[in-house]
Amino acid sequence: MTERMAKGLGKGLSALLGDAPSPLPAGTEPASSGGVREVEIGRIRPNPHQPRTLFNDESIAELAESIAERGVLQPILLRPAGEGFQVVAGERRWRAAQRAGLHSIPAIVRDIDESAMAELALIENIQREDLNAIEEAEGYRQLVSRYGHTQEAVAQIVHKSRSHVANLLRLLDLPEFVRQSLMRGDINMGHARAVAAAPDPELLTREIVKKGLSVRQAEARAKRAKRGPVELVLGKSSAIDPDLAALERQLGDMLGVRVQVTHKGQGGTVSLNYSNLEQLDMICQRLTGEPI
Repeated sequence: MTERMAKGLGKGLSALLGDAPSPLPAGTEPASSGGVREVEIGRIRPNPHQPRTLFNDESIAELAESIAERGVLQPILLRPAGEGFQVVAGERRWRAAQRAGLHSIPAIVRDIDESAMAELALIENIQREDLNAIEEAEGYRQLVSRYGHTQEAVAQIVHKSRSHVANLLRLLDLPEFVRQSLMRGDINMGHARAVAAAPDPELLTREIVKKGLSVRQAEARAKRAKRGPVELVLGKSSAIDPDLAALERQLGDMLGVRVQVTHKGQGGTVSLNYSNLEQLDMICQRLTGEPI
């Protein structure tokens, strides 16, 4: 992946939606029709490479009510496909518009190849924090296996650390029951790290779900039964206190970068490690709550 492509994609969807004059990513060309247009909903099909597999029905219903009252406030992004179109970004809005009974939806149409479409769909969902850990990992795997990106290139595309990408990809090696438990929210990423180090990850996961074990309790059980460390961490933590180590991992999961917490007496410091200015910008947006 070229530096220009990574930077172009890293600016998110604003460039594609006309909010910024930034260059389009490689594999993306403006459609001859230009800007926003109304497209018949019946001519639109979902993205076959949509990284998000779970769409919350209640959330879609709430958005449909808002659309019925106020309309679609932001156009979706489409690409031509046969006699119709495929959704590149905005599938949730498209689904809600159908439920609201709309016959057309505002859209921007771009000529986008499959590789760029997969990247943009993944970027949109990650920037809006719409993916669970397994869906995000599947999106990364698709970029690596289907389109030949390295883990480093994927990290640059989504403005996350390489270790964050590598850690999520390791989740896909966990047993199916563990992955489904993580997707349903029965366990969290801290639990997933703990069970990854256990001789029988599925057995420990079932115990976590049944007994409501905390991450600390799960880690203790994994250590007692371990056959050897199988690390799934964001980097070795300098913190000795297990509570601080768990906090570092939790913050790292949320921000997508390596976090270090140093506590002395009644105070301390929190350090966030970023590899480029785009990643720093993403951190600032997440911390301030500004729109991404």
